[in-house]
Amino acid sequence: NVIFDCDDIGTLVFVQLWVGEVPGDGCNDWDYCTTFMEVQDNNGVCSGLKFASITGDNKTESGATVANVDMTISGDMANTLTTDNNGDYSFGSLVEGNDYTVTPMRNDDLRNGVSTFDLALISKHILNVQSLNSAYKVIAADANRTGTVTTLDLVAIRKVVLFVSNEFPNNTSWRFVDADHIFTSVSNPWNRAFDEAASFNNIAGAMKADFIAIKVGDVSGDAEPQFINAIDDRTFNGTFFLNTDDKAFEAGERVEVKFTGALNTVEGYQATLNFNTKALELVDVVSAESTDENFGLSMVDNGIVTTSWNGTANSNEAFTLVFNAKANGTLSEELAISSEYTVAEAYAAEGLQEVGINFGRTTSTTNFALYQNTPNPFMGETTIKFYLPQSATATLTVSDVSGKVIEVVKGDYNKGDNYVTLNSDNLVSGVLYYQLDTENFTATKKMIIIE
Repeated sequence: NVIFDCDDIGTLVFVQLWVGEVPGDGCNDWDYCTTFMEVQDNNGVCSGLKFASITGDNKTESGATVANVDMTISGDMANTLTTDNNGDYSFGSLVEGNDYTVTPMRNDDLRNGVSTFDLALISKHILNVQSLNSAYKVIAADANRTGTVTTLDLVAIRKVVLFVSNEFPNNTSWRFVDADHIFTSVSNPWNRAFDEAASFNNIAGAMKADFIAIKVGDVSGDAEPQFINAIDDRTFNGTFFLNTDDKAFEAGERVEVKFTGALNTVEGYQATLNFNTKALELVDVVSAESTDENFGLSMVDNGIVTTSWNGTANSNEAFTLVFNAKANGTLSEELAISSEYTVAEAYAAEGLQEVGINFGRTTSTTNFALYQNTPNPFMGETTIKFYLPQSATATLTVSDVSGKVIEVVKGDYNKGDNYVTLNSDNLVSGVLYYQLDTENFTATKKMIIIE
C-alpha cells in the first residue's frame, strides 16, 4: 500500500509493480517493474475549490440522437470530446466561478441525406409553391450560409449531388442551434440571431446545454444521424426508366444516344451513368429538359457522368449523349446506370423509385427481358431484374471472364417483373457475367464488382 496526502500534489512518486507465482504452485517466480505516479487533486480536496459541470445532448428536429459531433469547451479549460450514438456529452471538474463556452462541430459525410429530392422541395419553397414547414429546414436549405434561401443554394447543393464540388460554400455539413432558442418566424429564422454555441459566465453547479442538429442540404429529413456509411434500408416502389434504342456500333462511328422518359410522372431523378471508356468516348451532352447544370463531367475520363434533374417537364425528351466509338460494341453492353457516385433514384407520387435504362423496351414489355443490375459497379448487394412473359422456371448463372461458374440461382418465377439479389461477399471482384436461362429464352449481361 502507498498513502498520499495533500503534501504530495504535483510530485512524481516512483513505485514498483510486482507480479508473482500463483500461491501453492511451488515455482517461486517473481518479477517487478518500476514506474511513477503523478499525484493530482482533481476534486479540489486540498485546494478547497468547488467544481461544476456542463452536460447535454445533440438531437435532430425529429428527436434522433446525433453521433460523431466534436464537442469543444473553451475558456478556463480547453478540451474536445466526440459524441457516440447517444449524442450525449459531459464536461466535469469545471472550477466554479469561471467562464466556459461549449461549441459543437460535425463536418463529415457531406452528401448524407442530400439528394435531388431536396432540390425539388427547396425549389418549391423559393417559388412559394410549398414552403418549408420549419425554421430548421430553412436553415438546412441555406447551403451557402448567406442567411437567405435562393437559387444560389440550389446551385451549391446540385454541385454536391453531382460530385462537382465536395463542400458547401462558407458552410459545414452540419449546423447546431441552441435547443432553447425560440424562432419567431419559420420562413426567416435569421430575423433574430440564434446561438450555435452555449456560453456560461461564473459557472456554478450542474449546467445543461442541448443542441438541435441540422444536416445542411437535407430538408427532407432522411440524413443518417448516427455513424456514417449506415446500411441503406430504403424501399423502392417501381422503376423510372430512361429509354433509348439499343444498337450496335463500329469503331470510328459517331454514336448519338437520345434518352426519353415519362418526366411528367416524377418530381426529379438522379443517377450515375457509366460507360466503357475502351469502347466509347463522350464528346458532347445535348440539352433537352436537362441542361448543362444537370450534369457532372468531372469524372468523364473514367467513364462516369453524374446527372440530377428536377422540375416540370414540357416534353419527354431528357437529354442526348454523343460518343465517338473507339471499338465495336453494343450500347446495352457498354452503357449502364448505377449508384456508384450519385445515387440512382427518382421521386414519384407513389414514392421512391429506382432508375434504369430501358434499351428499346417499354416498361409494359410483353417480351422476355434481362435488365442491367443495379447498382453497377457495386460493392455489397446488387439487384438483377428480369421480365417473364409467363410463369416459368429460370436459372441465373454468374461466371467470371474465363467462364468459371461462381454462383447459380434457380427458382420458379411468376409472370412479370422478378428480382434476384446478389452479394459481393459470395463473388469475386472484377468483371463478371450473369446469364438468365428459361426453357425458351436466354440472355447475358456484364457486371462489375469493386473492392
